[in-house]
Amino acid sequence: MSHLILKLKARSPQRIDASGLLPSNIASGSRDDLSNRMLPVGNRNIRLADLFDIEGSPEGVDRLVFQGATDCIDAIGKGLESGHIEVEGSAGSYLGMQMKGGSIRVQGSIDAFGALELKNGRIEVLGNAGDFLGAALPGNLRGMAGGVVLIRGNAGDRVGDHLRRGVLIIEGNVGAYLGSRMTAGTILVRGSVGPYAGYAMGRGTLLCVEGPTEMLPTFKDCGTHTLGFIPLLLKSLRPYNTVFADLSGRLSRVRRYAGDYSALGKGEILVAV
Repeated sequence: MSHLILKLKARSPQRIDASGLLPSNIASGSRDDLSNRMLPVGNRNIRLADLFDIEGSPEGVDRLVFQGATDCIDAIGKGLESGHIEVEGSAGSYLGMQMKGGSIRVQGSIDAFGALELKNGRIEVLGNAGDFLGAALPGNLRGMAGGVVLIRGNAGDRVGDHLRRGVLIIEGNVGAYLGSRMTAGTILVRGSVGPYAGYAMGRGTLLCVEGPTEMLPTFKDCGTHTLGFIPLLLKSLRPYNTVFADLSGRLSRVRRYAGDYSALGKGEILVAV
């Protein structure tokens, strides 16, 4: 695996748009081409070499590493189709936006709109994630539609808003309106869940170890059940080395809430008992 390292020289006071920096976009160019590539920074365009130290050759690269990254770098991995991106530090907003394949791993935290309209691929964040993880662009009705997103820490509000397909795994806590307006897909939360989970939910599954702090009145309590698919779902997550895989032998009985009956009403919130 050929890799290229971009080391941030200094934290920028303006936002850096890194959406054009993908392994597939730089693999066929020369080092001079990469050095002279212009990146939008605030309301200006600045040479990449003035922002980053470059280590390695872009020729044939399939692994791109951002070293010393901070939350001033937005849109890392936007539209990624193949290859791997490693972020040694934190990242800004729109990480993995409209990603179609490949993988991204962030050693720190990310800002809002991570995995926005994700189509396929894998994202792992060792820290926290901001609001609207796996959601849709404002005004759009189609959020994340495939792939797997794993957050080792906490996540903000509106996680999975307009989710259509795929798996979101939150090992920490999550904010309000989890799974709002989702039409399908699966969201798993190990920590605490804020109020109003499943708001306007049409279909899909929210699997929570702890129940929401406030349940919407438009969800119906269906009682406790032993559901055989839950251990199978959790076992399927073993390749991702998540805490949920360790629960596969212990988590099968849940309290099921059906809703949201203010919408289509075919979704479910499953809370471990």
